Amino acid sequence: MSDANNSAAEQLFDKALDIAEKHLEAAMKEAGPLSAYVSVAMIEVAVNQAVDETSHTDVVDMLRDLANQIEQDADEEE
Repeated sequence: MSDANNSAAEQLFDKALDIAEKHLEAAMKEAGPLSAYVSVAMIEVAVNQAVDETSHTDVVDMLRDLANQIEQDADEEE
């Protein structure tokens, strides 16, 4: 994939993150004391829907990438 395609994909993904964050914040606010459960439940719902839209292999790959990013961020904080 070219740099222009990567840049466009990154911009689209950043927009998607903004939308998801907005809706997650609203759901957590609505949930009150259940907000931690709602955030985890939304992950499960999102994963299930993503599998329906793409494939389990694509979703597993994306989740591995996300887990690696989380671990790298944690390492940088230490």
